[in-house]
Amino acid sequence: MPSLLRLGGVVALAAGLAAQAPPAATIRLPLQQATLANGLRVILSPDSSAPTVSLCLTYDVGSRNERRGHTGLAHLFEHLMYEGTPQVPKGEFFRLISTYGANLNGTTNQDRTNYFETLPANQLDLGLYLEADRMRSLPLGISQAKLDDERQAVEEERRLRTDNVAYGRSDELVAELAYDTFGYQHPVVGSMADLKAASLADVVAFFKTYYAPNNCVLTLVGDFEPGAALARVKQYFGDIPPQAAPPAVDMSEPPQRQERRQTVTDAFARLPRIVLAYRIPDGNAPDWYALNVLGDILTRGRASRLSRTLVQDQHLALTVSANPTQMRGPGLFEIEAMLRPGKKMADLERGIEEGVAQVAAAGVSQAEVDRAVMLDYTDILSSLRGTLDRAVSMGTYAVYFHQPELVYSVYDRFRAVTPQEVQRVAKQYFAANNRTVVVTLPAPAMGGKP
Repeated sequence: MPSLLRLGGVVALAAGLAAQAPPAATIRLPLQQATLANGLRVILSPDSSAPTVSLCLTYDVGSRNERRGHTGLAHLFEHLMYEGTPQVPKGEFFRLISTYGANLNGTTNQDRTNYFETLPANQLDLGLYLEADRMRSLPLGISQAKLDDERQAVEEERRLRTDNVAYGRSDELVAELAYDTFGYQHPVVGSMADLKAASLADVVAFFKTYYAPNNCVLTLVGDFEPGAALARVKQYFGDIPPQAAPPAVDMSEPPQRQERRQTVTDAFARLPRIVLAYRIPDGNAPDWYALNVLGDILTRGRASRLSRTLVQDQHLALTVSANPTQMRGPGLFEIEAMLRPGKKMADLERGIEEGVAQVAAAGVSQAEVDRAVMLDYTDILSSLRGTLDRAVSMGTYAVYFHQPELVYSVYDRFRAVTPQEVQRVAKQYFAANNRTVVVTLPAPAMGGKP
């Protein structure tokens, strides 16, 4: 619905209507799909509101695909993809893109790796050429020296974002305890030991396994004619040979039978923190949408239940949040709260449990559900305003669930959530034997006892 994307005031208007029922209008965007002979999936979504085009390549590889002793390769490759090829030496990718005022980046998570650019519409060929070039020939440009450089960069990133920051180790510990299968159990950045042990042969083998057209989705959103754009995609990518399908990843989790709990001391933390993580289904299951609405009802905004009771009334917490992770496999519903100085962690944990138990026992109102869905509606509208956000989301949904149209139809799924479903998922998933609890305490020199 192009007119929706041009209305800058729509989000503010929707936010102002948060107390009313969500709008019934269904969001729709133009979307065409094709698959090349080599297996490359292509998604085209034209939008002529600005003379730009966003290009996103989403590879079906994340840390879930890694093996024990070889962690961190997916994220390491995100760095290596900018190391240059025989045709486009190191630094030229950035120089060519920035020459036209464009931007680029790449990200890695548990379930996928993506690379994206926003370019002037008349430079689509440049973006397609650069991405096809490194899909075709990147290993030819990787040397031991380049691998060592990027390995050091990733090691430093781990120090800055995990090892030497408050709650960094605690965040990793939640997944380690909550999951039994290795794919989601280990961190995306990998371990220092595995990063140091990665060889050039490991890197080349990883590329040949996962960086192939039949393991990738290419998404274009912006000012182009679909037929002409698809022809150009075929021109640049059509002769890249496919590879054997990567090994399947088993992400199934055995049922959790009892609570898992650990308390850690953190030299960088200033305040005690608690995280309660409950096992939930994948990020496109019907229950996931009800759980997302429940998270909004519990902690989103000052009017939410736990924010009102734990932060404003009882003064037990400084902050509290509750959200389900959106994963291809089993996810976690994480409730995180920061203890207010002078209060007891046991009281805060009890307050969280009582708030969740109240939903399971007495349910929620239609007004609460409507408010939550309206907040989600504003989020969806915000995410659809930019061509890059749409390209990234379409590619992600295509790789995760083979449904790129979720970028807009997700709203219909939120609107279908009822108060009865919210109460049911609270009963079903928020049991003590289905949770992992990680409590982080400041080191004695950094603060007192909770």
